[in-house]
Amino acid sequence: MPEAAAADHPLAPWLCRVVRAEQRTEDVTTLWLERLQGGPAPCRPGQFNMLTAFGVGEAAISVSGPPAAVGPIEHTVRDVGAVTHALCSLGPGDVAGVRGPFGTDWGVDDVADADVVVVAGGIGLAPLRGAVEHLVAGMGRPGGARAVSVLVGARVPDQIVFGEDFERWRNAGAQVEVTVDAAESGWEGRVGVVTTLLPGAGFEPGRSIALVCGPEIMMRFAIRALHERGLGQEQIRVSLERNMQCGVGLCGHCQLGPLLLCRDGPVVTLAGGVERLLAQRQR
Repeated sequence: MPEAAAADHPLAPWLCRVVRAEQRTEDVTTLWLERLQGGPAPCRPGQFNMLTAFGVGEAAISVSGPPAAVGPIEHTVRDVGAVTHALCSLGPGDVAGVRGPFGTDWGVDDVADADVVVVAGGIGLAPLRGAVEHLVAGMGRPGGARAVSVLVGARVPDQIVFGEDFERWRNAGAQVEVTVDAAESGWEGRVGVVTTLLPGAGFEPGRSIALVCGPEIMMRFAIRALHERGLGQEQIRVSLERNMQCGVGLCGHCQLGPLLLCRDGPVVTLAGGVERLLAQRQR
């Protein structure tokens, strides 16, 4: 067991122990990481950490739980490459590195009396989950959202993540709708892309804020559908997580036009030309 060392430099990771690991789908795992000594500051909803699988590399992973000053930090990882495969293979007692938090957040402290519509595609619900928890807890209270709609899409039912939260959010007053691209045996819910849920979502365009995260092609269609519902660019916030490697705006791998997404994102509004930049495919 390596000893925890003070990570005073933003490029030096803190050592964290895996205290719990839960496989949510065939290729998605949630890790709860406990600081061994000191450790990174709490993340605001939408921010990310750089997680280190020692001997393999680092990957930018959003925090998927509510911010916490103490206790384990929750990250949900999709197994799509060497680093994420190594992270998904960790179990209780294993050690990972954590740098961060980095980037911008969903701004959920600034939604007073707004209708907030959350549009999530697949694993895109993970970076939004902390925001939803915050919004649902404050709904109807001074400074909180007036209403919350959570629209979730997945490729197939087995790819739905955090389904155990949906009824709790509904019981707290949120509208939660779920759809899948393709049904499987036993599925009795909606079938279709996530944008088909927007016509039934209860929000007033003039007083709404939309939070969108998922595959970029899904976000482009969601943005178009939100515009059709009357939302302007300044009302739509998206998470653009491209090839982040340093987290501090030095390496330039995450550059999108004038933006360095690890510093200026990942959460941005569509104003200022971002919508045009989002239409450009990642190379």
